[in-house]
Amino acid sequence: MTEQRIAVIVLNWNGVEDTLACLASLSKVRGPACTTLVVDNGSTDGSAALVRRGFPEVELLELPDNHGYAAGNNAGFAALRGRGFGIVVFLNNDTVVDEGFLEPLVAALREPWNGIAVPKILYMDDPGRIWYAGGIVDRNTGTIAHRGIRRPDGPGFDVPGPTTYATGCCLCMRSADFEALGGFDEGFGMYGEDVDLSLRVRDSGKVVRYVPSSRVWHRVSASAGGEMSLGKQLRKGRAAVRIMRKHRMWLGLMLYPLLLPIRSAAGLLQASLFIRPAKRKAEGS
Repeated sequence: MTEQRIAVIVLNWNGVEDTLACLASLSKVRGPACTTLVVDNGSTDGSAALVRRGFPEVELLELPDNHGYAAGNNAGFAALRGRGFGIVVFLNNDTVVDEGFLEPLVAALREPWNGIAVPKILYMDDPGRIWYAGGIVDRNTGTIAHRGIRRPDGPGFDVPGPTTYATGCCLCMRSADFEALGGFDEGFGMYGEDVDLSLRVRDSGKVVRYVPSSRVWHRVSASAGGEMSLGKQLRKGRAAVRIMRKHRMWLGLMLYPLLLPIRSAAGLLQASLFIRPAKRKAEGS
């Protein structure tokens, strides 16, 4: 069987240090060959020139301004259209990948019923702790969450299988499926594009597949001032409401504002419990 050509799209906006580290990790990937395309969302930090100088083999699409996550990635996909790339990986620039991350994702898509393959994702500053090990969407309560977030990695997170949604931090799809679904919905200002895409994949009759043998590390703050900041939670809340309206989750939409204070308090408590041991570890080092 002839292997399909693979493209990895890395979206960048004024994050050149993260992007260069991400590209360095991609340059070491074993397994199927891939083409990397950096989409620069109108950066003003010299990203494009530094990427071109440090990684001349990487393709670069320079957009005139910041188009956001959905439109930026859609523009990258459009730039690759017609060049024979059968598989596309969307990868955040603030990640580094394991040398063997690509092959398990591609292998999962050899099964025709899998529509998205998504890796296990861990915290970069705490590499043994889960950031994403599957996604949870509860239509009845409006819950949208990462499975395993902030928990220590372990055998329970090494079991592959279907999951409700893939995070846009890193997801792998057939180009034909992404095209048929119309790409990311650019109506989402920030957050929610990945959940929406995953639900549309599931509605098409295909599976979102969690592939823990593929590993990625994400540079994200797990503190209350990072993941649980007010601005971030407001943006996520708006995205959640849009998802529930679009996908007709009427009971979840009704209960969402009632349950929000409880979810927020639980998230703050979980974040504070996470950060304390990390802080002690840092102080002791």
